[in-house]
Amino acid sequence: MDKRMDISVVVPLYNEAESLPELAAWIDRVMHGKGFSYELILVDDGSSDGSWEEVERLKTLYPAIRGIGFARNYGKSAALYCGFAAAEGEVVVTMDADLQDSPDEIPELRRMILEEGYDLVSGWKKKRHDPIGKRWPSKFFNWTARAASGIRLHDFNCGLKAYRRKVVKSIEVYGEMHRFIPFLAKQAGFGRIGEKVVDHRARKYGSSKFGLERTVKGYLDLITVLFMTHFGRSPMYFFGSLGTLMFLLGGGTTVWIIAEKLWKQSHALSLRPVADQPLFYLAILAVILGVQLFLAGFLGELINRGSSERNKYLIDKTL
Repeated sequence: MDKRMDISVVVPLYNEAESLPELAAWIDRVMHGKGFSYELILVDDGSSDGSWEEVERLKTLYPAIRGIGFARNYGKSAALYCGFAAAEGEVVVTMDADLQDSPDEIPELRRMILEEGYDLVSGWKKKRHDPIGKRWPSKFFNWTARAASGIRLHDFNCGLKAYRRKVVKSIEVYGEMHRFIPFLAKQAGFGRIGEKVVDHRARKYGSSKFGLERTVKGYLDLITVLFMTHFGRSPMYFFGSLGTLMFLLGGGTTVWIIAEKLWKQSHALSLRPVADQPLFYLAILAVILGVQLFLAGFLGELINRGSSERNKYLIDKTL
């Protein structure tokens, strides 16, 4: 039986043509220096600066390079999903293409996976070379993510991570869920998650492709991943339970209001017409909302059970 490749390095990229030659040479130098068999999977997320042409050129210099080129920009999660699907290495390492992550960290990350038994090791950019406008929102976001997920990582969004192969083959990364891969891995049953302080370098070429809107998206994604991991496979548990509770509350209140009126009528007591009581309309509203939530859960179940694969991307070129 052939020995499995040691390392797959998956690099999503978008308009990083300038940094690719240095990155490829650096990774190749580290891999050969340690005697590792490896593949470098460069996933071009619809670049418009000639990045794909650079990938093709580098392929002639480094046979270990594999390329995946999207027809348009789908986002980092899509790039990671396709890179994970193509990876064949025993350990899979992800890193950004902007040279802010150091390939020199790869051997130690691999050692932690194979020798210390971790399923996933996440980098921690303890000393960051980013403007304060990115650092402080990131700190607050990471604090929130730790509290919500129960995973004690300092830097969820660090692109430099290492995975045991079976982890990347068992999780589905879509939308903008790349920030929460450790949480997705934990929910899939891979609970040994470690952390390593890594070197973070200042950007050498170009400018960041992410703005402050990433913080807002991060919180929306956090809500999504929490919901999906708890109720994604059975939305009826959430919508049905909430809908039933509101229906019973509204229905019970309506019955109580009508029963009170009938009792007062039978005892010749003064009473207010039911239609004059605001509580009656609130109860009816609760009943209607309860039915709608229950139907939403039912429709969610039908969609969930009958939907086709959501991770379908138009790959224009491969190497």
